[in-house]
Amino acid sequence: MGHLIGLLGIVALLAIAVLFSSNRRWIRLRVVVPAFLLQAGFALLVIGTPWGRAIIQAMSTGVANLLGYAKAGTDFIFGPLAGPEMGGHSFAIAALPVIIFFASLISILYYLGIMQFVIKWVGGAIQKITGITKVESLGAAANIFVGQSESPLVIRPYLAGLTPSQLFTVMTVGMAGVAGTILGAYASMIGEQLLPYLLAASFMSAPGGILMAKIMMPDDPKDLGIEPVIMPEASHDEEKPANIIMAAAQGAQTGVKLAVAVGAMVLAFVALVALANGLLAGIGGWFGYPDLSFQAVIGAIFRPVMWLMGVPWDESAAVGGLFGTKVVLNEFVAFIDLGKIQGEMSMVSVAIATFALCGFANFSSIAIQMAVTGGLAPNQRPMIARLGLKALLAGSLSNLMSAALAGLMLSFTAPIATPPPPAAAPVAAAPLPVAPPAAADTAATKAP
Repeated sequence: MGHLIGLLGIVALLAIAVLFSSNRRWIRLRVVVPAFLLQAGFALLVIGTPWGRAIIQAMSTGVANLLGYAKAGTDFIFGPLAGPEMGGHSFAIAALPVIIFFASLISILYYLGIMQFVIKWVGGAIQKITGITKVESLGAAANIFVGQSESPLVIRPYLAGLTPSQLFTVMTVGMAGVAGTILGAYASMIGEQLLPYLLAASFMSAPGGILMAKIMMPDDPKDLGIEPVIMPEASHDEEKPANIIMAAAQGAQTGVKLAVAVGAMVLAFVALVALANGLLAGIGGWFGYPDLSFQAVIGAIFRPVMWLMGVPWDESAAVGGLFGTKVVLNEFVAFIDLGKIQGEMSMVSVAIATFALCGFANFSSIAIQMAVTGGLAPNQRPMIARLGLKALLAGSLSNLMSAALAGLMLSFTAPIATPPPPAAAPVAAAPLPVAPPAAADTAATKAP
């Protein structure tokens, strides 16, 4: 029965995408079928094969080790305050320093040319498999490793000349993906045992975004074959580091701006959610529902969707509430809430929720893309505004497709991760939950 529900969920997501397509006759199976197979292949590799699990576990171990090095810097700055007994599991100490460390590390990798090589190689592979233009492929590949604010810089010289379909692909992949700089922060909220799913979702976001983008806004036949192929330079405005030390310093400054933005959004959104819950509880009390909350309302709306993704019905309201929180507010808030309640859910539900939440598809991302991509290509700003809500829907469908594929694979096998012991839950002990929207990602763009 679980297999049939998972297949029904996949079909339903594809049907929704086709329903909102700008021109169904232009949908090219040459693009959407390989994109779907690539996304499903990642899910099968990570969840359904022993060697795939071994690869992703090895990658997770590497990322977890990197988090350990970030903790060395945290311990040096905060001293005894970084210990669990002094509140070291609080969001400010556990998550924000990780962002600064990863931003500095990625800046070094860019200076050494490693990131450019990886992005170009992955972009070339995506192009050969899916048949989209190399510019779109490079943007999608960059989005796997950096966020929607930084990835447009990789294709900056070509942004102004992108067709509406190509621009929509760039926007959708940005909505569907996450920044590599904050994967560690997510892990600190929900536990490092879920890193395999976070990494898998990050890689699945690129083909998933391409799949939904090319269904909902396929290429005009007259635009096919128009493709610049030169590897673009990085930003023309920012000062290039003179050496590796300067690269590390610039990355740290970028990370500080991002961490400050994240912290500010955490504070604001936690308070706003508390306000909304207080108002709803007051209103609900008049009608005999004193426990009415923002999460409960959103959970009821998304409950059937999460059931189709493979979440058991009795847990689908909770997971639906998390996904609704992610879309309306941001994924940081949702991940913190997941960290608080994951001990009450099955590992399958936690895994599906992790895939569904791993993306920047929320309302604030529309403003981010207008500011970032629109700033790099002012002539595209009106088009970005027109396509914003549609890209949000496409990005959300991509995240749900990753969750549905994961749910289908998990119906045939056991989850990779195991639930952490209650005492070890990294965020359950956190007094201050939540974090910023993808908006945090914006700060990274303005870094020197």
